[in-house]
Amino acid sequence: MKEWKEWASRLDAYERLMRLDKPIGILLLLWPTLWALWICSRGAPNWFIVWIFILGTVLMRSAGCVINDYADRHFDPHVERTRLRPLAAGEVSEREALILFGLLSLMAFGLVVLLNNLTILLSIAALVLAASYPFTKRFFSIPQAYLGIAFGFGIPMAFAAHNNVVPPLAWKMLLANVFWAIAYDTEYAMVDREDDRTIGIRSSALFFGKYDVVAIMVCYALMLGLMAWVGRIVHLHWPYFIGLLAAAGIALYHYNLIRTRDRAACFKAFLHNNWLGAVIFLGLVLSYLR
Repeated sequence: MKEWKEWASRLDAYERLMRLDKPIGILLLLWPTLWALWICSRGAPNWFIVWIFILGTVLMRSAGCVINDYADRHFDPHVERTRLRPLAAGEVSEREALILFGLLSLMAFGLVVLLNNLTILLSIAALVLAASYPFTKRFFSIPQAYLGIAFGFGIPMAFAAHNNVVPPLAWKMLLANVFWAIAYDTEYAMVDREDDRTIGIRSSALFFGKYDVVAIMVCYALMLGLMAWVGRIVHLHWPYFIGLLAAAGIALYHYNLIRTRDRAACFKAFLHNNWLGAVIFLGLVLSYLR
């Protein structure tokens, strides 16, 4: 019984290290991937490919969280919000974290090898992006832009998996995701602004300073504008554009939350981005069903 409790405690620590108890990151990674899967297949995706991407999203987001906490292991104990994370609190060793990252990455790669060679090559780039992102916070003033590339790399991979080519349209969608990631992750960074300043971590919230709210809204506008352009290029119907209007309304709601820069409200806005991604996907699905 004692050994079982120890194993259960260890598994719980691994689950929290992978953030499986906080699925918002999975959803923010999944929505742009689903957009791409539907657009590249004209609303009729191969369901085998869809499930590979869904499972791969869960695995790679989990791996990303593990390597993020490994990279921040000397910083997290000094931040109130992160000091109890398993690696920072000593529940999981550095060696265990690296082994877990490796296993998760291998499992994700095991899914990708079921697809074509171009997708496999892109998956290697995706792994490099996911593994290197946490370290950009040491030197890059807007690491959220790098995060947007990492979180959006499922877009070119989706096009490659379905069509064995990555057209310019995919890169336009990736750029849109970069602006979206800057918007929502700046909201997240506003929660930790003072802690990041104290420990020397860079973030877009610090870079934009007093213009943080303006920058977020500009990024939302650019993201939605690019996605509207994508819709025009592929001749999507009115439900898609209604979805973009709903997403714009959600962005305005986020402005109401973040304009006072209250930490709890900023975090609420960050979490609420799940719905922004969801309404765009709903509009996209309905457009193809029309």
